[in-house]
Amino acid sequence: MKDFDIFMSQLQETNQTLGFFCDFEKIEKNVSDIKLSLCMLNSLIGATDLRSAVETIWNRDKTAFNVMDILIAVRSEGKKVVLNSLGQCIVLDTLFQSIDGVMEYLNNTGLADLFQQKKINDLVDYVFGIETGLDTNARKNRSGHVMEGMVASILRKEGVNFRQEVYSSEWQSITKVLGDDEKRFDFVIETPKKIYLIEVNFYSGGGSKLNEVARSYSDIAPKINSVNGFEFVWITDGFGWKSAKNKLQEAYGIIPSIYNLTSIKNFLKQL
Repeated sequence: MKDFDIFMSQLQETNQTLGFFCDFEKIEKNVSDIKLSLCMLNSLIGATDLRSAVETIWNRDKTAFNVMDILIAVRSEGKKVVLNSLGQCIVLDTLFQSIDGVMEYLNNTGLADLFQQKKINDLVDYVFGIETGLDTNARKNRSGHVMEGMVASILRKEGVNFRQEVYSSEWQSITKVLGDDEKRFDFVIETPKKIYLIEVNFYSGGGSKLNEVARSYSDIAPKINSVNGFEFVWITDGFGWKSAKNKLQEAYGIIPSIYNLTSIKNFLKQL
């Protein structure tokens, strides 16, 4: 398919700007939320008698220890299960409910040595670094949001009215063809002649998810297009599709309206 070859040749390597890599506003908020507790725990750094230092904090405010899971880059809301010194499965943050538990945590994680040898100078700065590292885990989701932002910017520049994150339940005719599974569309553009239900994504790397996405859209597109006055549109880009070329080509033959960041101009002309 000649058009598909052109489509593949237009794919962009990345959609990542310098602002993509770290959400410092979120990182700063996460640190700020526990800053007072971290400042109290700072008194453990350099303590010659660590247990005595722990007891002092415990007697003043035992809740300060509840933030210690972040010191090993774990979030408490995950209810992380670990093996304690007796080989028993326990929830990590239950160790913070007693002085003995806190000492077990400090000694067995290696934090006790770090504190006593002053290899950490300030826990607020230390946790800021940990939060920055953990934020990299959000990049995969952020890539999708960046793509949505790019498409939204293009549509605004062209004066196209649109809505974002719209559910299929809004239209009874669409609900009927899609079945019980409610679908959320990234964009909806309504014109006098047609309503366009749009999905947007960007894949800089490969993986099984690409095949699943292509298969899913190949399934729902004909259903949506069978409803008078509706059309399914897929805007996707990224070098990741090179590893899933066959599945994308299959979808390209099923879905009439597939565009990338280069060919989106053809969709705008259609609008």
